[in-house]
Amino acid sequence: MQEKVLIMAVKHQNQKDSEFESTIDELVSLSETAGGKVAHIITQNRERIHPATYIGSGKVDEIVRAIDHYDIDVVISNDELSSGQLRNLSDRFDIRLIDRSQLILDIFAQRAQTKEGKLQVELAQLQYLLPRLRGQGIMLSRLGGGIGTRGPGETKLETDQRHIRRKIDDIKERLTRTVAQRDQYRKRRKLNHVFQIAIVGYTNAGKSTLFNHLTQSEAFAENKLFATLDPLTRQLQLPSGFQTLVTDTVGFLQQLPTTLIAAFRSTLEEVSEADFILHVVDSSHEDNIQHQETVLKLLQELEADNIPMLTVYNKEDVLENELIPKMHPNIFTSAFKEEDMDKLTHKIEQVIKEHWPLYEIHLRADQGKELHELEVETIINSKEFDEENNHYIVTGHMPENHPLNRLLKENEND
Repeated sequence: MQEKVLIMAVKHQNQKDSEFESTIDELVSLSETAGGKVAHIITQNRERIHPATYIGSGKVDEIVRAIDHYDIDVVISNDELSSGQLRNLSDRFDIRLIDRSQLILDIFAQRAQTKEGKLQVELAQLQYLLPRLRGQGIMLSRLGGGIGTRGPGETKLETDQRHIRRKIDDIKERLTRTVAQRDQYRKRRKLNHVFQIAIVGYTNAGKSTLFNHLTQSEAFAENKLFATLDPLTRQLQLPSGFQTLVTDTVGFLQQLPTTLIAAFRSTLEEVSEADFILHVVDSSHEDNIQHQETVLKLLQELEADNIPMLTVYNKEDVLENELIPKMHPNIFTSAFKEEDMDKLTHKIEQVIKEHWPLYEIHLRADQGKELHELEVETIINSKEFDEENNHYIVTGHMPENHPLNRLLKENEND
């Protein structure tokens, strides 16, 4: 049975109406993703957040009446709450109270599948909870299932700070070992000069569907926020025969909890270690500009903003009005159309070629191994056999630091 949710939100003085409404719409979607149904929304315009109760006393009274009237199970705040605000409001509401960050962390706790993912979520939840312990009294005494109670809460979280700090240290140690393993995989891929493409985008932009159709795989895809949490990597062969690896990553979101970004840094490093980024945008979403800006800001924080990127304006099939693209280079697609996926792979290849120098290499007829390496590790434009000189003439593009550049030197010496 769905829990009834009341959303409370403060519109800040310098916040645009459209931006504020966008955060409310997103909070409604997040609440539904967590298994709730929003029954009522109460907002207030304020110059500054009330330090003790987040909103004014009149609005607190209004919420108390609405809780009773709508039979509310949980109140969700649009902004992070301090321990004092949590305690004061919990005393007045007498039901579960969580904020936006706790809600996102709760969804991540539902979605994490791998051991690493689960550890990262638990770490983020504990780090979020630690400075707010004093405000958690009522919520901790009411643990027993429902939105905002998954993860570490399920094992009757002790309110002793030392206990939580010890647990945080323990999780960090276990994660360090997992991260070291992931680093080994990355180093091996770099050593083998495997070209890595990372798919990024705002949550629910259609990344996983695109990933599935591009790589003919069956990763979990659902029309919900954060359908993908644990990164998944598959092989993709581009039209020329060039072999790449594609990784589907967790969706980005406005106001992601800082503890979550910190905890998921090792996973997000899949993005900063990539050679190429596919930025997927839901072109049909009315807030797509805001979504693009959020993703670009997070890429900057991950120091991944200088990696070559192609913006994929997805869901073109449900686009009602003409969209002027904000990003270049770009392509409009529908992940469900096979011909669009063909167009996309050609476009990826075209953009990569723009970043790589052109080469022409002559190979003897007995250099089959080198020819095969050029076919799968570089982008070939043309390949002809010159019978008179008994050699292949291959033209294409490859990165400057690739080991196959030795063939160019060999040609110079011939």
